[in-house]
Amino acid sequence: MNKRILSLSVFFLLAFSGYAQIGGQGIYKFLNLHPSARVASLGGNLICVVDNDLNLALQNPALLNSTMHKQATFNTVNYFSDINSGYLAYAHHFDSLNTTFSAGLQYISYGDFQGATAQGVPTGTFTAADYNFHVSAARKWRKHFQYGASVKFIYSTYEQYSSLGVAADIGGTYYNEEKLLTASVVAKNMGYQLTTYNGERENLPFEIQAGISKKLKHMPMRFSLIAHNLQKFDLTYKNPNKPGQQIDLETGLPVEEKITFGDKVMRHMILGGELLLTKNFNIRFGYNHLRRKELTIEEKRGLVGFAWGFGLRVNRFHISYGSASFYVGQNTNHFSVTTNLNSFKKKNKSKVVERNNI
Repeated sequence: MNKRILSLSVFFLLAFSGYAQIGGQGIYKFLNLHPSARVASLGGNLICVVDNDLNLALQNPALLNSTMHKQATFNTVNYFSDINSGYLAYAHHFDSLNTTFSAGLQYISYGDFQGATAQGVPTGTFTAADYNFHVSAARKWRKHFQYGASVKFIYSTYEQYSSLGVAADIGGTYYNEEKLLTASVVAKNMGYQLTTYNGERENLPFEIQAGISKKLKHMPMRFSLIAHNLQKFDLTYKNPNKPGQQIDLETGLPVEEKITFGDKVMRHMILGGELLLTKNFNIRFGYNHLRRKELTIEEKRGLVGFAWGFGLRVNRFHISYGSASFYVGQNTNHFSVTTNLNSFKKKNKSKVVERNNI
């Protein structure tokens, strides 16, 4: 199998899955995907809400807390061209350690490929996939603070090429229940590629994020504002082949696109909102400015960058759906199911958790 053909094929699939990538960030970019339906419907990030949604611990380990004790979750995502992803996790709180632990597996399968040599001779089919097994822990500090960390063990395989890596996330959260306010900071994907695909070691997609959420006192609404990729200010990508570009009559070259300071700032921002109608039902919406700027088509913008979804409690299960628009007419579909194993024990039924917004 020609290495260049394989690399181009995998890169195309990653791009087509709809995730705007920041250039120069290296390998294992699947770590920044968001399998949770709730997270997807809020624009692709939610690092600053403290409740009993175990899926949020994948976003920020500091969000792990005792209300997630014995909670299990399963998520599945249908992307494009037979690309499928998922996430499953379990949490357990130890009173003796004053610490909540979780373990989870994140995966993405890119489907089947038809292999060929550089001359076009078929070599059979092969698969490609990425896996992230993580162990996380968090604990409360004083009244309003929580801190946590995750260790990730990464395995990536594309046909005959494979790679192993290890990474860590570290997060901190301020939560004031009286003021209905949460603020978080998290550093993600600090790590090292243990074994390489082809002998060349690459960087992991390190990222710094900060966010704040506020629940309105007299309305069933909560808003969140997330700033991502804070380690790099200018996230703009100038496409030299962008349709409709002006041409300099003297040089014959495209006129350089002017990006304002405000636009550069907005490309870091993700805005989300949750309409908390009841304890058993809520509606969500989100907007990702970077996604809209990088993936929209000038002639037909549509709803690229916008997302929506809902959460519904049915008996002992919390079911969520999220849909995010990446291209005109191309949406992802996220499904999440979460339950607390304590709820299946009659004697513990009354103890199943508060702060239930999932």
